[in-house]
Parts: sequence; C-alpha cells; structure tokens
Amino acid sequence: MMASLLSYASSPVMYLLTNALAFFFFLYLLAVFRNYKRRGGLPYPPGPPSRPVIGNLLDIPKDTPWAAYADMSKKYGDVICFRVFNQVIVVLCSLSAIKDLLEKRGEAYSERPTLPILEMIDMDWFVPNMGMSEFWREGRKLLDRSLRPGAAMSYRQMMQEKTRWFLAQLFANPKEFHHHIELLQGKLIMSLAYGYDLNDGDDFIAAPIQATEIMSRVILPGATLVNHLPFLRHIHSWVPFLSYERLIRTGRQLSEKIKNEPIDFVKNAMHDGTAIQSLASEHLQELESFVGSKHQKQEEIIKRTLGSIYAAGADTTVSSMHSLFLALVLFPQVQRRAQAELDAVIGRDRLPTFDDRPRLPYIEALCKELVRWQMVTPMGLPHSSSRDDVYKGFFIPKGQAILHDPETYPNPEEFKPERFLNEDGSVRDDPALASAFGVGKRICPGRHFVDATLFIVASSVLSEFNVTKAKDENGNEIPVKATVTVQSGIVVHPKKFACSIVPRDKVAEDLILANTLS
Repeated sequence: MMASLLSYASSPVMYLLTNALAFFFFLYLLAVFRNYKRRGGLPYPPGPPSRPVIGNLLDIPKDTPWAAYADMSKKYGDVICFRVFNQVIVVLCSLSAIKDLLEKRGEAYSERPTLPILEMIDMDWFVPNMGMSEFWREGRKLLDRSLRPGAAMSYRQMMQEKTRWFLAQLFANPKEFHHHIELLQGKLIMSLAYGYDLNDGDDFIAAPIQATEIMSRVILPGATLVNHLPFLRHIHSWVPFLSYERLIRTGRQLSEKIKNEPIDFVKNAMHDGTAIQSLASEHLQELESFVGSKHQKQEEIIKRTLGSIYAAGADTTVSSMHSLFLALVLFPQVQRRAQAELDAVIGRDRLPTFDDRPRLPYIEALCKELVRWQMVTPMGLPHSSSRDDVYKGFFIPKGQAILHDPETYPNPEEFKPERFLNEDGSVRDDPALASAFGVGKRICPGRHFVDATLFIVASSVLSEFNVTKAKDENGNEIPVKATVTVQSGIVVHPKKFACSIVPRDKVAEDLILANTLS
C-alpha cells in the first residue's frame, strides 16, 4: 500500500521533470542551430574546452590574468575565445591583433560591453566606461579639448611647483615616499581639474582611489557574476553570496562625492570670486551661454568629464611613479647614466624644467620605459564589437567583450631606457608603446598629461636624490623585487617596498630647501 502511494506521488514529479529537461534540451539545440547558422559555419577563435551551461566560467583567470592569457596564447594563438553562459569573450594577445581590430576596424570595436554592475553602483557615468552614446561623444570631446598637448602647456608651471613640493617632502620624510606620491598626484589632478589645493588628510584623496579599485575589480570577465547573468541584480539582499548591497552602497557614495563635491567647490569659489583657473572654472564660464534643459545637460557633461579625470588620474599615474623608484633601486646603472646627462645639460645650480626636455634624450627614453616596464593597465579596458565580424577565418559576434595584453619586448623584466634610443643617442619613436594607453577611438585622452608628469617628476628626483636599497638595523640591504600588489583587476601597482632616498650632496640639499622657501 505504502509503495503504491509513493509510486503514485513520484510519477507526476518525474513526468514534469522529464518534460522540463526535454524542453530545455530543445531550447539548447535551437540556440546551437541558430548560432551555427548565424556564423555561417565559421568557428569561433580557439580556446579552452567549454562546459555545459557555464561554458568557460571556471577557466577565466583571476590572478595576474595578463600573464595567464600570455601563457594561453602559446597554445591557442594570439586570439583566444571564452564562452561564459551566453556570452562570447575574445582576448587579443598580440599587438598585431590589437591593431587589426581595435585600430584598423575601430568603428566596429570601439563600444564598451554592457555591465550591469556599473549601473548598480552608479559608476556607469565614468566616461571611459560609457558606451558610445551622445553623453560619451560630448564628454570625449571635452576631454580631448581639455587634455590636448597645447592645453597642457598652460599647466606646466603648476606641475613644476607641485613637483618642487614633492622634493621637499622626500627630503623631510623619505620613508613615506609612497604616501607623498599619492598626495602629489592628487594635488596635480585637483589643481588641473578644479583649482583645488589638496592637503594631507583631505577627503578628496581617498575617494578616487577607492572608486578606481572597485571598478578595477568588477569589470573584467568572470569577476562579477551579475555581469554575465543580469537577472541577479534583482536577487534580494538576504541571499548569501549573491548580495551586492554593500558594494552598491559604497559605490554610490563614492560616485556622489567624485562627481558633485569638487564641482560644487568651484561653483562656490566662482561665486565668491576666489576661484583659481582650472578646467572646471573654464567650462563653467562657458555654461553662461546655455539656458534651460541645454544648460542642465551641458553641466552634467562637465561633471562627468571632470569626475572622470579626477577618478582615473588620481590612481593610475601613482603606479607609474612607484615604478620609477622601484626601477632606480633595482637598476642603479640607469640612475647613474640619467644623472650624468642631467648634470651635463642642466648643471647643479637649478632644477629641471620642461624647456630642458628636448636636450634630455636619456630621460625621455627612461620615461618611455616606465610606461612599458610595469604597465599600469596590462589588461586594458574591455571593448565590445558593434557588429558581427570575421578575423583570420574566425567568427567574432556582435556585442561581445574583447580584452588585450600588450606585446612584450626582449628581456621584458629588465628596465632598459636604451630600448628607445637610436645609435646616435636620439630618442627612437615606438608606435607600439602607445598601446599602453589604449588603441583607436578609446585611447586615453590623458596620456599627454601623464607623459608630462612622468618627465618632470623623474628628471627632478634624479637631479637631486640618490635612490638605493634600504638597509636594516644590522646594515644589510633589504631585498626588493618587481612584484605587484593587485593580482586581478584593471589597475596594477608595484608591491610596496622600502628604499633609501637621500640628497646627492650638500648642493642638492641646499637647492631643495631654497626652492621650498621660494
């Protein structure tokens, strides 16, 4: 009797389950057929074998993905394909593939993938992350106009003054050079964008760094499940492992602070007549010619554009400046040659200026090598294709994410400015180096400001200081390795290290103090 009841109860359940499985299998076959027909029989690029349903979700590297993809390229080639649920992700692992698609076919590959997590944390307004909407086009125009080489000329004096402040901080408290670097870059960006003189302990220091860290962690494939399964954004906060409540709350707070608070400071300063010339004051003055909804729209574009400069610039260049000190510690011969050039061209009675740059080819090459050696964004930001395409016989579907890892140079771990010098000692142009700032329409508009920052900081530090390995209490050198702290994400920083930073001699010490007092 009991057995018959169990059999009766289980039969409808098994019937429904069997039919459900058959239905989903039918949908799966239909999707496979439609996909095959869409591709015209062309294969996707090669990649790891895909699992049912989840595809290559477990194959997406989490730690040092740039190195993992480089290793995979040895097996699968310079174009690798991953499938995660219904998404296709194509990874470009050579400079030729990057240029072929992102530059030569830039019209088709300049989009950004739709990432629900950015909308959830209210960071989808960040111009580098935006799709090619009207807001993006207007914001990009504003960025290009604000950061073009000619515009940067007007901020050279400010950059030299902030760098002299930095030298004084290194002299007074060299052990805190990591903190001094962060504050220097914050000062440069806030002065450029808002005419704001950032001070130690200021709330404006941490916000962009925290925001960049969050965005860096959540936008790469496999990092956040909701980007692959958008319906998860509607899951209630009480569901373990699927709640984004804390991330959303933190992200929105940072977004509000970055986008609105600095611009409000400039508005108040302009009202009081105390505003210092900056990108914000220039663009807000232009707003006077707009009225009504056009005024509101243009003001929103200004907020987003300057907020993007503030967020992106406050963290990325910090990594390159840390790499400068790391390189000087690990490659002392570079420091000696750079100082010899500075002494021969400038002498010891003044600090370098931008006017000296054309006569300092080795310093120029050193700055180029800084960009190449420890790349700040080795993965780049994801691109998305706007139409189906075929590359080398492989099918790349519309709307799929594309990442890239730049091509390395011979002995890439070595810091060799000579890579960028011709036999006669002149600077050699290397078009491949520009890929460090992106390719095509999405190339970083702030690259000229970064370039100027690295030159004035590197030349000034090398002119006045010797940077060497630090010693412990027993007089033994403390080992230093070229490793990174961030193992996943977009922005990568060298792991913190100790070093000795001392004035080269009494002449350098007097010059630092004299410029501090002037």
